[in-house]
Amino acid sequence: MACLAASLKVGHRTLVWQGDKPATGLMAAARAARYDLIAGAAADFGAEDVATAHTLDDQAETVLLRLAAGSGLAGLAAMRPLDRRGAIRLHRPLLAVAKARLIATLEARGLAWSEDPSNADSRFARPRLRAAAAALAGEGLSAERLARLAARAARADAALEAATDTAAAAVGRGDDGGRIFLDAEGFAGLPAEIGLRLLGRAVDRVGHEGPVELAKLEQLHAALLAGWGGGPFRRTLAGAMVTAAGGVVIVEPAPPRRK
Repeated sequence: MACLAASLKVGHRTLVWQGDKPATGLMAAARAARYDLIAGAAADFGAEDVATAHTLDDQAETVLLRLAAGSGLAGLAAMRPLDRRGAIRLHRPLLAVAKARLIATLEARGLAWSEDPSNADSRFARPRLRAAAAALAGEGLSAERLARLAARAARADAALEAATDTAAAAVGRGDDGGRIFLDAEGFAGLPAEIGLRLLGRAVDRVGHEGPVELAKLEQLHAALLAGWGGGPFRRTLAGAMVTAAGGVVIVEPAPPRRK
């Protein structure tokens, strides 16, 4: 890549992931580290926009991985053509282009490219899915159809997010900086998916233990609705505490765990 950059007279920097590597979850950790390194380099250059070469095939694999993880609509939307990563805008201009077409274009123009060795390492899920691509396509799960599913999931997710914005305005009862208040009766009357999203937003906002797992959020939402009218309700999730009493749902930071 350094030679190619030099021939094109553009700047080049090789970024290296330093430090200890986890024994499990290596690919997820590597992906997070890669984006952190890219964001840091972009900041050094004063760049606000970064483009990656993710293809249609990468998108299809991501959909399958999200399906295996039990993701909801937002997860099935997979990678977005335009995304935010901290201070940078992340562009994926080749997301609708098949990898085979991209390679053919590079070959026709006499341009070299590099392959990530981990792409052929069967210890990881993505390479195993890649090896099964032909068999999956034979059953109708082609890269094109999986990418189309991602686009449709993204469209539906955007509509549901807009509906959640409307619901937040309707049932929200303000906040005091650290606590979020929701009208209990109005919240209970929301469609389940909208209630889930609204509750998830609140937990994400005040919690301090990272992203909320959808399955655990669904359990909390179901317990909250089932406990309506049965006395005070109190549960914790992802560093947030959810209580319900006196016609109000309150989401606030959970107290420190007892040692």
